[in-house]
Amino acid sequence: MSYPQPYYLGPAGEISAGYRPAAAPPELTYANGNTVHYLATGASTHGLFGLYRWEMGPQPSGPDPHYHRSISESFYILSGSVRIYDGKRWIDTAPGDFVHVPEGGVHAFRNESGEPASMLLHFSPGAPREAYFEGLPNLSSLSPLERDEFMLTHDTFWTS
Repeated sequence: MSYPQPYYLGPAGEISAGYRPAAAPPELTYANGNTVHYLATGASTHGLFGLYRWEMGPQPSGPDPHYHRSISESFYILSGSVRIYDGKRWIDTAPGDFVHVPEGGVHAFRNESGEPASMLLHFSPGAPREAYFEGLPNLSSLSPLERDEFMLTHDTFWTS
């Protein structure tokens, strides 16, 4: 395997790095108190990847088993314990644990520890997951057909 074709073709490097302090407020806070920090969106990475810090409170939360057709998803545990389903079994993770799910891989995650937990979510390529995250609180107001359309638009296919 070789490196991809160059994306940047300028004659010299440029000053273009982004900085986000750890204390920056989250872009999204759910009613249950869970938060999402948009660290690097697909738009900011030219579609290469998306990276989000997902912080969960002590109450159980997380999606049921599902898969994506066009994106891979990776989980890196920062604090606490997140249960991650790898398609065969639920794994109780710890800080520093990493799980990668390729396109089509069945997966799920839940915080069932009774304690707060946080993790990094990495999507590749950088699909517009922000619209998915922001639309989740409105699912109960959608008709079944609208919910199906929302999930299809956001490459999320439930296994049950």
